Amino acid sequence: MAKIKAIRGMNDILPAETSSWQYLEETVLRVLKGYGYQQIRMPIVEYTDLFKRSIGEVTDIVEKEMYTFEDRNGESLTLRPEGTACCVRACEEHGLLYNQVQRLWYNGPMFRYERPQKGRYRQFHQIGVETFGMAGPDIDAELIMLSARLWRELGLLDHVTLEINSLGSAEARARYRDDLVTFLEKHIDRLDKDSQRRLSSNPLRILDSKNPDTQALLDEAPNFKDYLDQESADHFQQLLARLDAAGIAYQVNPRLVRGLDYYSKTVFEWVTAELGAQGTVCAGGRYDGLVEQLGGKPTPAVGFAMGVERLILMLQTLQCIPDNLSKTADIYVASAGEGASSAALQVAETLRSGFENLRVQVDCTGGGFKGQLKRADKSGADYALLIGEEELAQSEVTVKPLRGGAEQARVKSDGLVEHFKKLTTH
Repeated sequence: MAKIKAIRGMNDILPAETSSWQYLEETVLRVLKGYGYQQIRMPIVEYTDLFKRSIGEVTDIVEKEMYTFEDRNGESLTLRPEGTACCVRACEEHGLLYNQVQRLWYNGPMFRYERPQKGRYRQFHQIGVETFGMAGPDIDAELIMLSARLWRELGLLDHVTLEINSLGSAEARARYRDDLVTFLEKHIDRLDKDSQRRLSSNPLRILDSKNPDTQALLDEAPNFKDYLDQESADHFQQLLARLDAAGIAYQVNPRLVRGLDYYSKTVFEWVTAELGAQGTVCAGGRYDGLVEQLGGKPTPAVGFAMGVERLILMLQTLQCIPDNLSKTADIYVASAGEGASSAALQVAETLRSGFENLRVQVDCTGGGFKGQLKRADKSGADYALLIGEEELAQSEVTVKPLRGGAEQARVKSDGLVEHFKKLTTH
């Protein structure tokens, strides 16, 4: 009988890899707590209409990439392709938005049916940050400063570049869209096939084309800067002034757009040259109209999302992951004999009770000391505790240092906690 494998583009994360994921997630959590953000957790399945209304029915995500199915009641459901719409839905449903300020974050899997490639999968993971109720440029600046602090703590700041732009108001965007389409229709033969398709559905995405011929044509196209409304222009300049004051370098990219319909005013991306074509590791911006679009009261909002797989790949490529993450134990307990194995379990519990966050691993294989000590060394533990018949008879434990030149010692079982407290204070 053939073995069942994982679905293409939906990858297992094995124990050797999860330590890197935990390192990233713990660093993100520490930074977010420092800014006063709270976690929200949403379902991975939503009504399909949520994404059609928020993302836009003529986007690539809705047209090509969503995992959509009917449940037994005939309802159309979709595995979430992104988190912002889900977060807005949850906040609106539970009354968290009207006349309130919220700073929220989430972490979890998203799903898009697209060609799998390195750092890009059909089930992928995002860490998202969403804020509500703050209309001014201060919160835009805070989000960018927060992300910059995260790159600094991860050792990535010198390897990413901040690109930023303003998409202005919906009215300004509509005027620009009309003039851009008029211009591009006159030169449709110079557009690549993908841009020709987008011309009738999502023309602003053409600005994001990587095709050299299309980019050359766009040099002759109308410039969105000339269409920007005064309020958005003032907001953008005030944001840049705050970034300057914070010492955060940036590049204004007038062609930077977002692939989703709900963005307005500020948009930004952190990009890197370390991952080839998949260069964006964090992207976001303002979506002041989305809450109202989904049935709520007008609510200013801004946020961003980071691709976890891409960040892990970047950390590995740049060797920014600490060496000791594969360590599974601080103390490894080995025993020989029936009574000794029972004592080993009790000794481990005593140590765990005596020290917060101490990793104590008990060898439960029943093999000899030679094999157990090999496993102790592989675990990365600093000490092995040996309990044999002689130790058991004397109510003692042999403490064997596995790192450094210290000598092993025999210690009374009821004195182990005190023994290790003395070792950690020297």
